[in-house]
Amino acid sequence: MRYSVLDLAPVPEGLDIVQSLRNSTDLAQRAESWGYHRFWLAEHHNMPGIASAATAVLIGHIAGQTQSIRVGAGGIMLPNHAPYMVAEAFGTLVSLYGDRIDLGLGRAPGTDLLTARALRRGLQSGDGNPDSFPHDVIELINYLGPERPDARVRAFPGLGTKVPMWILGSSLYGAQLAAQLGLPYAFASHFAPAALDQALDAYRSSFQPSEHLAAPHAMIAINVFAGESDAEGVRLKTTMQQAFARLREGKPGKLPAPIDDISKHLAPPILAGVNEALRISATGSKPTVAADLSAIVEHYQPDEVIITGQIHDHDARLRSFEIAAEVLSTI
Repeated sequence: MRYSVLDLAPVPEGLDIVQSLRNSTDLAQRAESWGYHRFWLAEHHNMPGIASAATAVLIGHIAGQTQSIRVGAGGIMLPNHAPYMVAEAFGTLVSLYGDRIDLGLGRAPGTDLLTARALRRGLQSGDGNPDSFPHDVIELINYLGPERPDARVRAFPGLGTKVPMWILGSSLYGAQLAAQLGLPYAFASHFAPAALDQALDAYRSSFQPSEHLAAPHAMIAINVFAGESDAEGVRLKTTMQQAFARLREGKPGKLPAPIDDISKHLAPPILAGVNEALRISATGSKPTVAADLSAIVEHYQPDEVIITGQIHDHDARLRSFEIAAEVLSTI
C-alpha cells in the first residue's frame, strides 16, 4: 500500500518561515529515501504557524530538490483561485518536473472570511462561491485536458498535461462529487473524521468510471506521533492538541512546544473535542504506532494513506515520519 506525507510547512515557536521552508525541504528529501510515494502541501492563509500559503510555488521548490517522489497539493483551495490560473501554474509545474505533480482540490477557503476577501475572490457573482466548485473543477479539467476544436480559451502551459487531479473533502459532498466525476478521493480524517465511514461508502458505492480512473481510489489522512517510547509519542502529540485548540478559539499562532500533561492546559470539554477531532491518529512507540496504523487500515481499507503530524522539534518530526515509514512498508 502506498504511503505519503502531508506537510503544512509548520512554523514552530522560536523559529521563522525561512527555517520552516528549509525544514520542509529536508523532510521531503528524507521522505523520498524512506519510500514515501507523495509529498503534498496544503494551502492555508493568515496562519502564523503555516508557511505553505503559496502552495504551487513551494511545490515547485520541493520538486526541484527531490528526484522521484510525487509532489503536489493537498490541496489547492479552488474557491480562492480562477481555474484558468491554477491550470497555468500546474501546467508549468508538469512542464518543469514531468509526471511527478499531483493536484488535489478543496472546496473550503482555508482561511477566515476577511482573508478570503483579501484573496480577491467572491467580489463578483459566482467567483469564490463554494457552490460553483463542481463547475470550477470541470473547467479546470478541460483546461488541462486535450485540445478541443471549439475552445477559444486555452491554458499555455497546461493544455494536454492531464495533471492527475484529486478531490479532497471531509464530508459527503466531496465524496459524491469525486464519485460522479470519476476522480480519486482523499478524506481529511486527520482533523475531521466524523463522516469518514459514510464518505468512503458513498464514494465507493456511487463511483462512475471515467477517463481518469477505472475504479474508486480512496486515500485517508492519519496523524502520527511516533517516538522511542509511548510517553514520548504522547508528549509530541500535545503540540498539535494545543495548536488545534487555539485554532478553534480563533487564536492561530506558531506551533507550540510540547508539554508534559495536556490535561493541565486544556479544559476537559475542549480537550475532549480536540481528541475527537484527532482520533484518527497513531501515537507512541514503534510497536504501538504499528498496532494503531494496522487497526486503522484494517477498518477503513484505504487504497493509500497519507501521514501528517504537527511536531514542534524538527528532528523529532523526522524521526516520527521515519518510524511511520518503517511500519507502513510492512502493512
